[in-house]
Amino acid sequence: MESLTEVRAATAPLRIVTLNAFLPGYQLLHDFAERNGHEIVLVVTLPQTDRYGDSAPLAIDLPERSNVLITSKLRTVAAPVIEALRPDVIISAAFPRLIPPEILEIPKYGALNCHPSPLPAGRGPTPQRLIYEGDDRVGATVHRTAAEFDTGAILAQRIAPLPDDLNGPAIMATWRTLLTECLDEAVPRLVSGDPGDPQDPAKASEAPFFTESERLLDLTEPSAVIRRKAAALNVTSPSAKLHLNGTTHTITRTDPAPTRSPAPPGTILETHPTGWAVQTADHPLHLTRQTP
Repeated sequence: MESLTEVRAATAPLRIVTLNAFLPGYQLLHDFAERNGHEIVLVVTLPQTDRYGDSAPLAIDLPERSNVLITSKLRTVAAPVIEALRPDVIISAAFPRLIPPEILEIPKYGALNCHPSPLPAGRGPTPQRLIYEGDDRVGATVHRTAAEFDTGAILAQRIAPLPDDLNGPAIMATWRTLLTECLDEAVPRLVSGDPGDPQDPAKASEAPFFTESERLLDLTEPSAVIRRKAAALNVTSPSAKLHLNGTTHTITRTDPAPTRSPAPPGTILETHPTGWAVQTADHPLHLTRQTP
């Protein structure tokens, strides 16, 4: 049986169509293709109104010579264009729409999806919910694209501990590293015809969008819980909120504060130009707020 290294070496340059609605997802696939000598022949993205609420604009940030199709009509508009290009592989990353069979049946080798959770846990649009709810790991999976979200057979998976800098950008950077490793393993397995490892439905969990109440940090909770929740809320963009002194603030990062005090939770211990040191249920935290 060929080793993974041998399979990678034997993989000829591929013609790839990507589906993305979030710029970091496209960048992940662009870098993968460039690193391995593959060609992205088309990027399919959605109109801004159909994307994740906190996603960055995509098409205007792509290289000037990129072929980009902006449409929400996947069956009637995207499928014929993709079919005409005869791609070898379709890869989606941060694309919030089910990909119809009219598209999945087109590529020579099949279709893959990149999902930043240790599937089958964390299926759905908000995989960082696992961290919010107490998981001390960061996971990433590349799987065959199936009829339902995040359910296809797994071709690569990586899991790492939470980063030492427990803030949203550090989690995003960890996801990128793990998904890069997963793509390097999964694409050669796909091309070789490997069916992948079926997911265990008994271990599946869903990760729906955060509610407004979940975005609100509670200073009566332990500092470790507050930090974990704020990091999860701020992965794609700052959305952690805090009510303080009658005003709602957006908190962009949290850090341990050296201040020690027997004050009750919620007490402001110090005020800084960018935020405050506040008491939680156990240890103080320095909270950085978003400024205009």
